[in-house]
Amino acid sequence: MSKTRPARMTVLRTEILTPSIRRIVFGGSGFDDFNGRDNAFTDKYVKLVFLADGFTYSEPLDLAEVRETMPPEAWPVLRTYTVRWVDPVARELAIDFVVHGGEGFAGPWAERAEPGDVMHLRGPSGAYAPDPSVDWHLFVGDEAGLAAISSALAALQPGASAVAFVEVDDAAHQVDLPTAADLEIHWLHRGGAAAGTTTLLDEALRAWEWRDGRCQAFVHGESALLKSVRPYVLNERGVAREDVSVSAYWRRGATEEDFKVWKSQQSEPAVMRPGTS
Repeated sequence: MSKTRPARMTVLRTEILTPSIRRIVFGGSGFDDFNGRDNAFTDKYVKLVFLADGFTYSEPLDLAEVRETMPPEAWPVLRTYTVRWVDPVARELAIDFVVHGGEGFAGPWAERAEPGDVMHLRGPSGAYAPDPSVDWHLFVGDEAGLAAISSALAALQPGASAVAFVEVDDAAHQVDLPTAADLEIHWLHRGGAAAGTTTLLDEALRAWEWRDGRCQAFVHGESALLKSVRPYVLNERGVAREDVSVSAYWRRGATEEDFKVWKSQQSEPAVMRPGTS
């Protein structure tokens, strides 16, 4: 299938995981289109295609055709989200949405979503998977990075060693992290502070006793992590650049369009997987 033709998926069911995370499980005939492009990355992500109200779109949807034949106000809005899991036997995939009221496109849509609703998914893409040859794995992130962290932990083999630092609002926002690995988990609670305004992750990681051996680090969340945790891991702890997956999934106060502008000005790549727009 052309990259400009996203898979047409149907909402099968919804699940409330925490007060701020809602899981949408997709399936339907479009699953075969998606599965034909699937990859082995644990941070695999898709572009959700939000069609404009008041316009009729042809099926199969072709985004290039839409831009060529329809006015700009009809061009869909795209939002990037991590795929939590894919079940090729059940022909289902799940995406976990951070919901936070009426702001933006994806969060409000996820709160309203019901079985039978349609969403077009372009992708997937990805860049990271745990390397079984390292001595231990480090995961650092917030709610926006939690789906990718959960997926990576689920992919680890028995006997693998892993440490995770995850920032959420409070204990009610923690989720189960099934894994066969030997996992040391540190939940950090903001206690009502706004997401993206604390230094909890940086402080907790620096206070923790660093392990010996080769580390593979996955550091993803709000853009401030690029200025705090990234230099600590790379420069102060000497983790090899090829063993570090680090990027912003969102930037406080920025839509995905604003984020793209900010991203283009950075010396390091950053991937937007927002829980905020």
